[in-house]
Amino acid sequence: MKIRLNREETLNDLYNLVLNPGTREWERSLLTIAKNSLEEKANFDTLLAKLEAQLRPLALRGTLTPDVTDFYNKLTGNSATSPSFDLTKHYTNNVVHQDSAIFAGGCFWCMVEPFETLNGIVSVLSGYTGGEIAHPTYDQVINQSTGHVEAVEIIFDTRITHYEELLTLYWQLTDPTDAFGQFQDRGNQYRPIIFVRNDNQRALAEKSKQQLVDSGKYKQPIVTLIRPTTIFWPAENFHQQFYKKNPSKYKKIERARKQLMVYQQLHNKIQAKSSWFN
Repeated sequence: MKIRLNREETLNDLYNLVLNPGTREWERSLLTIAKNSLEEKANFDTLLAKLEAQLRPLALRGTLTPDVTDFYNKLTGNSATSPSFDLTKHYTNNVVHQDSAIFAGGCFWCMVEPFETLNGIVSVLSGYTGGEIAHPTYDQVINQSTGHVEAVEIIFDTRITHYEELLTLYWQLTDPTDAFGQFQDRGNQYRPIIFVRNDNQRALAEKSKQQLVDSGKYKQPIVTLIRPTTIFWPAENFHQQFYKKNPSKYKKIERARKQLMVYQQLHNKIQAKSSWFN
């Protein structure tokens, strides 16, 4: 194993992970021991090799918490799989020609790529919204203890694309008849919701929803909610642009969604194919 960190950087990472509310207690215990040992001038390479071995079993199963996963990738020299997402590029600095939209439609891993590849998209950020507490963690959200849903916040250039185009794509990516999740993603945190930031977005969202109802595309009621925006909390760095960092796993998930869409077609739940899933 090739260690690519220095003592000062590692101590800083360990300190932040120990204080991170998203770190699980057993992870925090291991990280605290490592931090204290480094502060006491323990052998750097030996200690990190031991820590890597302790974290490895759950890292291989993909069950470390997101920020600890990023640290493990740095520890093993695989930091290219989890580059830091630049939040500064996401927040608009051109209020005249930029707008934002927030959509929830199942796991946010599968919502990013379709929107990012549209013309006029400035940034797509995965996160949590619609809940009851500040700074929710991934574990809290997937345990359905906060009321949040996984969602994406999209910054777009209004000179190139329009909110209506985002709505059109959103309906293609989701099952608007499923109030209890999306495809293989089950639970309240995966509910389909359009979050609107003003009266204009609400009117356009309501219009597009009614058009979908009138189209007769679905044989079951359209249950996608339209709600006012609430604070959007960015997800951990591990989740940002997941399709680029973990292409193999992403393709498996995307394939499963497509298969479920085909299943719906075969059982006459949906009467027309979605262009995204062709």
